Amino acid sequence: MADTAPTPPRTADPRACVEQAHAFGVPRDYGRMRALRRVREPSRLVCIGHDTQQRPQWLAERAAQAWTRMRDAAAHAGVELQVVSAFRSVEYQLGILKRKLERGQSIGEILKVSAAPGYSEHHSGRALDLTTPGFAVLEEEFENSPAFAWLKKNARRYRFHLSYPRRNPHGIAYEPWHWCYRQA
Repeated sequence: MADTAPTPPRTADPRACVEQAHAFGVPRDYGRMRALRRVREPSRLVCIGHDTQQRPQWLAERAAQAWTRMRDAAAHAGVELQVVSAFRSVEYQLGILKRKLERGQSIGEILKVSAAPGYSEHHSGRALDLTTPGFAVLEEEFENSPAFAWLKKNARRYRFHLSYPRRNPHGIAYEPWHWCYRQA
């Protein structure tokens, strides 16, 4: 783990971003409806290297340590895990929502594949979107990869869990690439 990259931008006022999301159509009872809690941004993040697009990525310290151990164990088993996305601020998540709305997607369509600003596990600094060479990024086909098979068998040892399995209670599409570190 290197701590040399500049720190990611933090959300100055997360509540204002959540209010703006409501103005864009996110229901006020979104958290209750989806069985999701508001997520706080961590006070400290550690750079975990670069993603597949060569952008620096961050995780909370314990998640970063667990990620490093898990990635190294996978590599030892001949499996390459690559980061697509890690920490995302509430403000960044709002930007995702805005861009999708501008492309003509409905708020209902968006909330099937993205958690609303304020509710994404990425805000916690404990979530990772992963891929492996030879598989499309952020596509269900990842479930057919040796990396996914390895994660299903081994990720719990490092306290990472698949957050959005098929038919999850949150109403978010199946995401075999999204894994979140769970603290004790």
